[in-house]
Amino acid sequence: MNVYDEAHSLARAIRESNEFKEFDRIRKEVDNDKECAEMLKELTELQMQLQTLQLTGQQPDKDLFARFQSLSTMVMTKPLAAQYMQAQMAIGTMMNDVFSIVGEAIADK
Repeated sequence: MNVYDEAHSLARAIRESNEFKEFDRIRKEVDNDKECAEMLKELTELQMQLQTLQLTGQQPDKDLFARFQSLSTMVMTKPLAAQYMQAQMAIGTMMNDVFSIVGEAIADK
């Protein structure tokens, strides 16, 4: 058994999964909606800033946190943006499960 061949098989299985196909479909719709795409991009950037601050033990300023909360609320009122976030979470869950399975296999041996 060649590990690299198996990794390529896993990549194909991921691309063929319902979770990935749904995420890819919605991602293409978002790409065609500039307002939605910009909103999601800004939300992602704010989320990364907040996570970076948390990882370094810093507290985010109130304005940054308020902007994140406001934009999060706005995103969830837009059906396409909400669908994108849900599809992104589904693919993230699937990938976390895959990483856990691989991690467990390594730890058990």
